[in-house]
Amino acid sequence: MPDTPEKPGPEDPQGLQEPSLDEQIAAYQREFRDLDPQVEQVVSALGRLNRRMNVAYSRQVAELGISNTEWEVLKTLVLSGSPYRLGPGDLAKRLGLTPAAMTHRIDRMAGEGLVTRDRDETNRVRVIVELTDEGRTKWLAAMRMASEFEEELLQDLTGDERGVLGDLLIRLLRRVEQAQPDAGGRLTDLD
Repeated sequence: MPDTPEKPGPEDPQGLQEPSLDEQIAAYQREFRDLDPQVEQVVSALGRLNRRMNVAYSRQVAELGISNTEWEVLKTLVLSGSPYRLGPGDLAKRLGLTPAAMTHRIDRMAGEGLVTRDRDETNRVRVIVELTDEGRTKWLAAMRMASEFEEELLQDLTGDERGVLGDLLIRLLRRVEQAQPDAGGRLTDLD
C-alpha cells in the first residue's frame, strides 16, 4: 500500500498541495540543520492560522459587499469612539498607509455611502471622515459574523485553555512589538 499523508494540505491556486507542517519542518531541517523544530512548528502554525483566518474574514465581509480594506477603515473609525470621526492623515497613520492610498480608499467608501468626507467647521482646510449609519451597520454585521467564526474556531478549547492561549499569544506579540516597534503598519500599500 503506498504511503499517503494523513491530511493533505490545502491546494494552492496552481493546483499544488501545501505540505503539512511536519513535511515543511522536515524539509527545512534537511536544508537548515540548525532549525529548532519546536520553534518552527509554532511559528509556521501561527502563520498558516493567520493566513486562513484572513481568508475567512475576507469572505465574510465580501458577503456584506465590502472589502477587507474597507472593513479596516470602518473598524478604525469605530475604535476612535463616538462620533466616529478622524482626519484622513490620522486614518492613514493608524492603518499604516500612505496619504494617497488613504485618499483612494476614502473616495471609494464615500461613493458607497460607508463614510462621509466633509470640511472641518473649526478648520476649513482640514477634512474629516465620519462613519455613516450604513457604515456602522456593515461594521456590526461583520462583527457578528466574525464572532460566530471565532467561537467556532475556539470551540474545542476550555475557558482555561483559551485564557492560557491568549496569555501566551500576548507574550509573543509583546516580544515582537519590542523587537520591531515600527512593524504595526504595512511595508507597502495594498490598494
